[in-house]
Amino acid sequence: MPPEWAPQRRIWMAWPGGGYVLGDDERKAEETRRAWSAVANLVSEYQEVVMAVDPDAMNAARRHLSSAVAIVPEPLNDAWMRDIGPTFVTGDDGRLGAVAWTFNGWGGQDWAQWDKDEKIGVAVARRAGAEVVSSSIVNEGGAIQVDAHGTVLATLTVQLDPGRNPGATTDDIEQEFERTLGTSKTVWLPRGLWRDAQPFATRGHVDMMAAFAPDGTLLVHDQPDAGHPDHVIMRENRAILAEATDARDRPFDIVTLPAPTILRDDEGFADFNYINHLVINDAVIMPVFDDPMDERAAAILAEHYPGREIRTVEAHAIFAQGGGVHCITQQEPLIDATV
Repeated sequence: MPPEWAPQRRIWMAWPGGGYVLGDDERKAEETRRAWSAVANLVSEYQEVVMAVDPDAMNAARRHLSSAVAIVPEPLNDAWMRDIGPTFVTGDDGRLGAVAWTFNGWGGQDWAQWDKDEKIGVAVARRAGAEVVSSSIVNEGGAIQVDAHGTVLATLTVQLDPGRNPGATTDDIEQEFERTLGTSKTVWLPRGLWRDAQPFATRGHVDMMAAFAPDGTLLVHDQPDAGHPDHVIMRENRAILAEATDARDRPFDIVTLPAPTILRDDEGFADFNYINHLVINDAVIMPVFDDPMDERAAAILAEHYPGREIRTVEAHAIFAQGGGVHCITQQEPLIDATV
């Protein structure tokens, strides 16, 4: 699996056409549509974007999306392409591959439907012309982060979740990562953010907590407010990362990315963060929250992504549904130019 800063061919997304992600309130549904389209339209200024849209939602998608965004019809339950879609990989021979993880609604959660989403990984892979790499384990793209040297970050609460992979061991998961992603070292975090452990969440995705950068650093979410439960969670996770080494047996160069000062939303403690950003060829798409920390986070990302513009999108509506900018997108690498 190439690192996310490797040259890309396109970005894949899925349109929020119905289900819980839109809810019963048309005002909030429209906010969600505008948020998804804002990301797609912004990315399309730099490179190709392909939006999978359920046939029943075509009119709404066309109303919101720029003409630069390609629309393809695909049956969908949900709109988190990072999780339901494939994870793209490249072969030593230069061919494009796509890992089609088994998807079961983030561990068979009772609020989720996935009869359509469980097929979208293969559907997107075929549209991309990629060789499908099937996997028997339940996993999602937001549950892993890779560097350029064979290291993958994961969380015990996701891959070893009894609702996902009952009876699996860390060795089982690591061997499957090695087979499908080409990684040689898995670094395990014990759990994800507090909000991610609540009923309408993933049970601990790593892309809300940490992201590798091309200069060799590991950007890590920091919640400095001791009154927020993520303060303790991230203190524990940073301690583990500080003692860990990567696939080259080198310690991580950790740089913290502070959380916004907003601690709560209508549902309680929020998981607003800047870690859940999207790297594209010439820019970084960063979530913002009309918060005093927005500017500082942008400066940190600019330091670690020289040569890329830092572009921002208002992200309250995306995070209100349980994820961020990274969660709703999936990069397809440009083959033969991966690192």
